[in-house]
Amino acid sequence: MSEESRTSLESLTAPGAARFDRALLDSKRADPGEEAWRAMRIQGEFVNGFDILGQLGPAIAVFGSARLDEDTQAYEQGVAVGRDVVRAGFAVVTGGGPGVMEAANRGAKEAGGISVGLGISLPFEDGFNRFVGLSVPFHYFFARKVNFVKYTQGAVVLPGGIGTLDELFEVLTLIQTRKIGDYPVALVGVEFWTPLIDWLRGTLLSAGTISEADVVRPLVTDDPALAVAHATAQNKAV
Repeated sequence: MSEESRTSLESLTAPGAARFDRALLDSKRADPGEEAWRAMRIQGEFVNGFDILGQLGPAIAVFGSARLDEDTQAYEQGVAVGRDVVRAGFAVVTGGGPGVMEAANRGAKEAGGISVGLGISLPFEDGFNRFVGLSVPFHYFFARKVNFVKYTQGAVVLPGGIGTLDELFEVLTLIQTRKIGDYPVALVGVEFWTPLIDWLRGTLLSAGTISEADVVRPLVTDDPALAVAHATAQNKAV
């Protein structure tokens, strides 16, 4: 790991950083002077992300759980997804953490491609996984999400928890509201994702709160190669 990456990792795990970040959403602690500095820090995260990722080229986001290790099918699928994304001519962009994120970065690195991690300061994760080649640190989820979508042309989503669902529905919301254009999404894990699709169809669609297009938009498959082909089809790398 480079000295720059090591510094970035330390900035994500600094004890004071978590308290400073949490204060952003605490209205009882609003201090005008501190808020001004925080606004500059937020601006700095965008500038840093745009500067580092601006020359990245074609890329696919891969989302998934930090809790699923090498003994799981999801980890194996993550490695395959990372490898196939690189072979399709795209960089792999993950959250840079352990579990499925590590798997995708691993597949990308082992395939000789660009392996990117957009890390986030969390109390229960320790910096970037060892397969990240290009690291970008964030303290704020919203800044990280903007960079995820801005510098990728599609997403492959593997089994995950609250964070993965947050990332998935952020993308689906941007598509639905036409804030982004062609951005194909593939879900890997038929058994895992089918109950969610059934709930979207049986509850939300039945209630009239979403449209049929929202339900059928993501491809659901057990085949990592098919998922990657779907995610990259509309934006084939040159």
